[in-house]
Amino acid sequence: MNRLLIIFFVLLSGITATSQTEKSLAEKMTATAMNLWKDSMSLNGKAAKWIYDQALLNKAIEGTWYNTGNGDYFKYIQKQTDLFITDNGSIKTYKQDDYNIDNVLGGRVLLTLFKVTGKEKYFKAASTLREQLKNHPRTTEGGFWHKKRYPYQMWLDGLYMAEPFYAEYANLVHDSAAFDDIANQFIWMEKHVRDAKTGLLYHAWDESKKERWSDSITGRSPHFWSRSMGWYAMALVDVLEQFPDNHPKKYELKQILIRLADAIKDSRDTKTGVWWQVTDYPNKKGNYLEASASSMFVYAIAKSMRLGLIPKDYLSMVLFGFDGIQKQFVETKDGMTILNGTVGGCGLGGDPYRDGSYEYYIGEKIVVNDPKGLGAYILAANEMQILLSSYSVDGLTVKLDNYFNAEFKKDITGKMMPYHYQWNEKANSGFSLFGHVFNTYGFKTTELTAAPTAANLSDAAVYIVVDPDTKEETASPNYFDKKDIDNIVDWVKKGGILIVLHNDKGNAEFEHTNQLMQRFGIRFNEDSRNHVEGAYSDAASFKMVNNPIFKTAKKVYLKEISTLSLTKPAKPVLTDNKDTIMAVAKVGKGTVFAVGDPWFYNEYTDGRKLPAEYQNFNAMHDLVKWIIELIKKPVVEKKK
Repeated sequence: MNRLLIIFFVLLSGITATSQTEKSLAEKMTATAMNLWKDSMSLNGKAAKWIYDQALLNKAIEGTWYNTGNGDYFKYIQKQTDLFITDNGSIKTYKQDDYNIDNVLGGRVLLTLFKVTGKEKYFKAASTLREQLKNHPRTTEGGFWHKKRYPYQMWLDGLYMAEPFYAEYANLVHDSAAFDDIANQFIWMEKHVRDAKTGLLYHAWDESKKERWSDSITGRSPHFWSRSMGWYAMALVDVLEQFPDNHPKKYELKQILIRLADAIKDSRDTKTGVWWQVTDYPNKKGNYLEASASSMFVYAIAKSMRLGLIPKDYLSMVLFGFDGIQKQFVETKDGMTILNGTVGGCGLGGDPYRDGSYEYYIGEKIVVNDPKGLGAYILAANEMQILLSSYSVDGLTVKLDNYFNAEFKKDITGKMMPYHYQWNEKANSGFSLFGHVFNTYGFKTTELTAAPTAANLSDAAVYIVVDPDTKEETASPNYFDKKDIDNIVDWVKKGGILIVLHNDKGNAEFEHTNQLMQRFGIRFNEDSRNHVEGAYSDAASFKMVNNPIFKTAKKVYLKEISTLSLTKPAKPVLTDNKDTIMAVAKVGKGTVFAVGDPWFYNEYTDGRKLPAEYQNFNAMHDLVKWIIELIKKPVVEKKK
């Protein structure tokens, strides 16, 4: 076995948790951060304030929450943020007229909190930060100044502080025009600071050329600082994740990313796989390997590959890089995971004056468990977990029905938008965690807003139908007709995997849905079992004992469900008190799974409300792994 494969399997076993009690690498470092800053982030003896260090750490821990379904992580993020957000949406310690680009970064978690909880105070606070960008001072071209007190200066750091939030906010409020401005920030930055020979990016640019650190001709700062390029790289990939596919400047941003990825790859230390504090002086006295930049580079390149933004040729680099981070910087001390090797901070100008010299960059203090290092490491560990798992399938598509279930409501802007079991919906009613689990294993998730046809199902490995609408839910619901049914049945027979998550009587359409399901030997009974008033109750739980599909989830929660009646070829996979709860049917080369509850919506999977004893999050993983097994070992149609 070659070295790359050894690293791959070692990292896969370490990055992902292998049991209910064992923690992943990201969880271990998240525990360190939550232990260091239990109530607020006070640094260097100073009172807690609205700062980008906490914002980065919150965003990183958000990823740990999504990868684990452990609601404690979300509650920590919310608690840390609520220290600063008042009921009317103002932000304590924040001053808009400082025009400090660093202060915008916290808006990303504000948007998450708003999407998950629906509390308008978070949207109002985020809108305050968006208002800062509307009035923020700019260079002659239109680039954001790093701070008002640093006039006409653009720093690489600032792109991460502002642009991913700017893009996500623009999508939320349907501000498509903002994406020209967002793209230009990256384009202008690269134009002014990219070194043509190495492809590396200088830390900053001064349009006025008045700063002592700036070159009198180019306006550039004198050196390449790895973490500044790490900020820029992370910003680029996070923005591209939000960028509209049809935007004419998306291609240009991808090309910037590819150029930067090549430069990052060429500048790594070939012995350790990680990167130096001053990027291009590996052997110069005083230079050292730096943790935060190395983590940022691994995160950015790993995520770029996973999203298909760059070729997968960089896999060996990120495997070697993350393995190097573990060996160079991570240790366990007194039972706690420790991150060494992070530079506390580097800037330019100010008082005392920072001249951007080599001596300045190597002279700044190296900090153990610096929040910027912890945040970057957690981002990298979470992303590596997803990347390594994503090789389970090769970009196969899961289509979620938005035609038979097609509910709409007004969003924060007053626009009518789809809701209820949507991939991108983070509220209790959404499927964002379910979609994330599919993405983790390498599936692409899309939504089908039209009636199913041979053509629009042809590229789907999996088709999910959830809770078809009644007239009480939608004025003109779409019902399964004969053509729809024939198209779905033909697709299943050819090897498709159909997942039907129904609902109980009074909350779903039965007549036409059963016309489809009876083609597979399954009928949803018009009943309602496991009715629970108020809080969660064990009366709505099922124990999974030797279940052929759900192998790690031992106890799950399904409330107000319809039971099933079966004929051949359907077979039960979960029964209770003579009721069939879940069933599977093998039809042709395909498979159908059915249950009378949409039980994978966020309320039951994101850990915020459902007690931890119920393992619906694990059940999602179990179901997706079962689907992968079906794909890798397809059903062979028996000859008659």
